[in-house]
Amino acid sequence: MKINAFTSLALALLLAACGLAPAAAPALIDQFPTLEVNGTETGSSATTEPSLTVAAAADLQFAFQEIAYLFEVETGRPVTLVFGSTGQLAQQIENGAPYDLFAAADQAFVERLAQKGLVDEASVALYARGCIVLAVNKTSGVQVHSLVDLLDARITRVAIANPEHAPYGMAAKQALEASGLWEMLQPKIVFGENVRQALQYIQTGDSQAGIVALSVANVPEVNWVLIDESLHSPLNQALAILTDSSHPELAAEFAAFINGDLGRPIMRRYGFILPGEAPLIEPP
Repeated sequence: MKINAFTSLALALLLAACGLAPAAAPALIDQFPTLEVNGTETGSSATTEPSLTVAAAADLQFAFQEIAYLFEVETGRPVTLVFGSTGQLAQQIENGAPYDLFAAADQAFVERLAQKGLVDEASVALYARGCIVLAVNKTSGVQVHSLVDLLDARITRVAIANPEHAPYGMAAKQALEASGLWEMLQPKIVFGENVRQALQYIQTGDSQAGIVALSVANVPEVNWVLIDESLHSPLNQALAILTDSSHPELAAEFAAFINGDLGRPIMRRYGFILPGEAPLIEPP
């Protein structure tokens, strides 16, 4: 029997949902190197329960791990999270990836999938607006207070997510362009496949500084300052249930959980601006 890439992906996701993510992840990453797979396991995960598979933008990694864990505690339903850049996840959905719910970092990607009939248009919902920050490695010996500080000669590499397929990378590019810095910083720019990889470059010191999502910036290795939202297009983030979802009702339940009384406080704590709330002024 011939096994194609997405058959292998489905198998890996099934194993992850059963608590075998460490063993399944390497094979998955070989075929989809930009993906990070996380199965939420509370110790009571029952394999008899249907498992929900959520494709989520990389900026959601910390927030969604908490939300998925709490969802499983509350409902007993296991959740497998697959993280990557929004553009690459959208392309995988177009190619038949076996996801149930797609949480994008840019609503435009969800809307395009809806136009193609790949997600249920009635399920499309905003769940957050993201913010970007200027981040610097604490051990670099460099301090940054504004984007112009990236011109400092001691900063030789500036990490951002790839703007070709990552909304946070596009927002970073727009902010640099609006500040008149994009062309001058070209020799320093290094691209991560997604915003989490860009952050990792800063964490390890491979890049002294960069522009990443606020939602992932609160890590021990990094200092950061908020970037003015007016410098880039709004990072309106939307989710939708896939038309081919095996568990559309469960996907709807998880979507409601994200936007509900238990999910919203977690999203807020990671610096997201929530539907109906005012823009962020002070750091969370």
